[in-house]
Amino acid sequence: MSQHAIQRITVLGATGSIGQSTLDVVARHPDRFSVFALSAQRQDDKLLEQVLRFAPRFAVMVDADAAARLRAALHAAGSRTEVLCGSAALEEIAAAGDVDMVMAAIVGAAGLGPALAAARAGKKVLLANKEALVLSGRLFMDAVAESGAVLLPIDSEHNAVFQALPAAYARNPAPSGVRRILLTASGGPFRASPLETLASVTPEQACAHPNWVMGRKISVDSATMMNKGLEVIEAHWLFGAPAEIIEVVVHRQSVIHSMVEYIDGSVIAQLGNPDMRTPIAHAMAWPERIDAGVRSLDLFDVAHLDFERPDLDRFPCLALAFAALRAGGAAPATLNAANEEAVEAFLERRIGFLDIARVIEPCLERCAGFEVDSLDAVLAADAQARGLARAEIRKLSAAR
Repeated sequence: MSQHAIQRITVLGATGSIGQSTLDVVARHPDRFSVFALSAQRQDDKLLEQVLRFAPRFAVMVDADAAARLRAALHAAGSRTEVLCGSAALEEIAAAGDVDMVMAAIVGAAGLGPALAAARAGKKVLLANKEALVLSGRLFMDAVAESGAVLLPIDSEHNAVFQALPAAYARNPAPSGVRRILLTASGGPFRASPLETLASVTPEQACAHPNWVMGRKISVDSATMMNKGLEVIEAHWLFGAPAEIIEVVVHRQSVIHSMVEYIDGSVIAQLGNPDMRTPIAHAMAWPERIDAGVRSLDLFDVAHLDFERPDLDRFPCLALAFAALRAGGAAPATLNAANEEAVEAFLERRIGFLDIARVIEPCLERCAGFEVDSLDAVLAADAQARGLARAEIRKLSAAR
């Protein structure tokens, strides 16, 4: 018998890559974890398979038609899982009293509400939704502090930084002796492509990440390095780090997931094969360690590690993210919203790859003076930025 009480988990975004990896870890440790609730946007066929395997108490579909299909299929299968629908239901399964931990893996601004609900309810929050901190960093961190929630980063880079920092850092960063936080980036599929070829990049090419298996939106963000820019903003809030001590390092092998440099000259790095089950298992079992099903890192096979500075001419989205962090206020929320709109337009072939940054920049320039001191203000900034971005997209689309 296990000496551990079984931890009940809600997985928000269960059908995505992070959600599927989380359930893989759960399946490896049935004596430690059980599934309380699963959610998905509209992939009811995938969620059906997961519900039948893990038998959660609740399943939530955001899309009403998908919820109806799932409800009928589960009834036919004799399942006792209750199907709920809508964004309010996401917050319910995130804050439910029977839940011990919440995997917050809904992509984009849609994940903010349930992640914040989990934080306010004092849960162990496994944060894979970086937008929660990008949009509302101060609100989110205040909620964590007030409720006593435990916040653990799932992004491989932030999880690596978390592992490399001293245990006391979260309580008091000042005396820790940290000089720099070094976030590694693969550089995506176009790290070495001739600049003149980027204008003709297709959605299929942008989604073909060389090292990681990810969803389409995050794959495009990796190709533009906006993903890394959002991670810079997230690191600022997670670790109380000013922009000046956060640096991005292009490391194409994705073996070193991030590093922390100390004032005595020490640099502590976390290494591992590029498999999201490592940070997921680390956070689920923290402060202990469990098997994640990840193969051991073969340093002889890796042979060498390469590093280079990011080219901001190639990756203007990264520069825009640093600018948004320094500007503060509504700028990070504006950056995120404009990027979501631009990436969607690119995936739908309405704008080109290089147009993504061209959509975002004017939106940032027009958000000055907009403060975000409440969730309503965050959502207002998000809505305003989306309106500005759609106008820019229409102009760029008409000019193609």
